Amino acid sequence: MTQAEIKLCSLLLQEHFGEIVEKIGVHLIRTGSQPLRVIAHDTGTSLDQVKKALCVLIQHNLVIYQVHKRGVVEYEAQCSRVLRMLRYPRYIYTAKTLYSDTGELIVEELLLNGKMTMSAVVKKVADRLTETMEGQYYGKTMDYAEVSNTFVRLADTHFVQRCPLVPATENSDSGPPPPAPTLVISEKDMYLVPKLSLIGKGKRRRSSEEDATGEPKAKRPKHTADNKEPIPDDGIYWQADLDRFHQHFRDQAIVSAVANRMDQTSSEIVRTMLRMSEITTSSSAPFTQPLSSNEIFRSLPVGYNISKQVLDQYLTLLADDPLEFVGKSGDSGGGMYVINLHKALGSLATATLESVVQERFGSRCARIFRLVLQKKHLEQKQVEDFAMIPAKEAKDMLYKMLSENFISLQEIPKTPDHAPSRTFYLYTVNILSAARMLLHRCYKSIANLIERRQFETKENKRLLEKSQRVEAIIASMQATGAEEAQLQEIEEMITAPERQQLETLKRNVNKLDASEIQVDETIFLLESYIESTMKRQ
Repeated sequence: MTQAEIKLCSLLLQEHFGEIVEKIGVHLIRTGSQPLRVIAHDTGTSLDQVKKALCVLIQHNLVIYQVHKRGVVEYEAQCSRVLRMLRYPRYIYTAKTLYSDTGELIVEELLLNGKMTMSAVVKKVADRLTETMEGQYYGKTMDYAEVSNTFVRLADTHFVQRCPLVPATENSDSGPPPPAPTLVISEKDMYLVPKLSLIGKGKRRRSSEEDATGEPKAKRPKHTADNKEPIPDDGIYWQADLDRFHQHFRDQAIVSAVANRMDQTSSEIVRTMLRMSEITTSSSAPFTQPLSSNEIFRSLPVGYNISKQVLDQYLTLLADDPLEFVGKSGDSGGGMYVINLHKALGSLATATLESVVQERFGSRCARIFRLVLQKKHLEQKQVEDFAMIPAKEAKDMLYKMLSENFISLQEIPKTPDHAPSRTFYLYTVNILSAARMLLHRCYKSIANLIERRQFETKENKRLLEKSQRVEAIIASMQATGAEEAQLQEIEEMITAPERQQLETLKRNVNKLDASEIQVDETIFLLESYIESTMKRQ
């Protein structure tokens, strides 16, 4: 765990959950697994506050616990899961793209709350969608059944999954209860949606004095606990399946790379192959399941009019491509084809490294970098000759990249004494270590971006509060039907220079937010490549 990662985790925890949770979370990241009382003692926090902080972290899957032989429960932070919080906007946007506004709000609620029952999610999302229905849709409400159908589709495509449960046998044991429950779930039940008959529509929020029935609070009958209906799916909690989202991001990156290298039809064929194997292939598999040419032809999108002969030509082209994104695994069924996911991730990571070298050191350095990548091992004289760059410049560029860890130097001695005159010095690119170095820099960059955004907001805190107050006054006056002149007068409370300052702040914050998302895309590619390589070793 590097200092850059710990700092980034600290900033994310503080931004999402506040100081106490951040203090406990960072302490666990630094120290590893620890029991409750040791955490309270080491952090100087009261036992009650530590319990509440751990509850929040466990609810959001940021901390796991395990019972040791002596019955001691130890808590351990999941640093990689904390860093996933950077990607929340991307998960939500993906759900919106695939399943419209309803899917977006379902995933957003699950990410914001960690774990929720299906009935609670459906009701909350229906209420939120009903609130936003304005203009021509005003007065309409969102049906629970419609939200429920979208939830089922998300579960069918594995974007949401069930949380592990306490097994029924553990509850029925007559002996003393264990110090902490053991949660289990079978793989076949992970995406099984309970049969719920949710009937109703979303409700709009009323004023604080009245509820949805329109009755004032004072006249409302008090409901006892007995009047409450039992929740049909009580105890069955759901969470977003982040690995499935990552699989989708990886597939999108591969499709985009094929489109850039070849053409749109090739990318559509690769997209079809990935879609056919997205649920049958695990997110960590190096290859997809083999697919026959006939199966691929039948599964092409409706309206994509290419003949079987043209498809076979495209598949042959893809299989013969030097990048080897698509490979041929057999000849049955018109030819069996697989997508080499590991090779694809390797090519994407290499392209990212090349792009960074070009941006940082210029096109001539990028030429040398690509040359060393292609030839594997080269002496300095060979680099000068192949790249057709003068000796002094080539030496300068090589040492610059060597000092930044983009390329490495390998010594091959002719004699055991390692005398420089009798040693070959070969330049090479270790993609794995270069990817790790770049990943570390990306974490640093994101931490700097978050700190800068917080600084910008803090510097203009007074102005932002004034702007919010003015907006609230205008909204309440519009609701009571105020005249245009009165609204104009309120708007003029913010002067022209202040308005300009607000515009600049908004532009800067938007730019910083966009930069965070773009850096996270690079982080995702590098992490996927490193993870895939480590699994193959």
